Amino acid sequence: MKTHVIIGAEIMENASHTLLQMAKTIALTHHEKWDGSGYPFGLKGEEIPMAGRIAALADVFDALLSVRPYKRSWSLDEAVTEIKNQSGRHFDPRLVDIFLENQVAILAIYQKFRDSSLENG
Repeated sequence: MKTHVIIGAEIMENASHTLLQMAKTIALTHHEKWDGSGYPFGLKGEEIPMAGRIAALADVFDALLSVRPYKRSWSLDEAVTEIKNQSGRHFDPRLVDIFLENQVAILAIYQKFRDSSLENG
């Protein structure tokens, strides 16, 4: 499972377009954690590129609200509480504050683009 970040980055290794270069950075760093306990490199705090920090928060938010074959979806309140609880651990505290300040807009974007094919199991 942990190798998917390396494989994703390798796919975009020679990308010359800036968007694909950012995608490579996100692929490689979206499982790093603010406290250094993530993978693949155990980066900590601002060692983690901003794009990876943002993607990590967005990825977890999406995962919590989404039904998966192995879990139920969490309620919005549960998901937001978890994001708050992980401030300074999993997530950059400044990004958690920005997330909370923009929660209504973020939820609207989530609802517009979510994968509704998984909603009913």
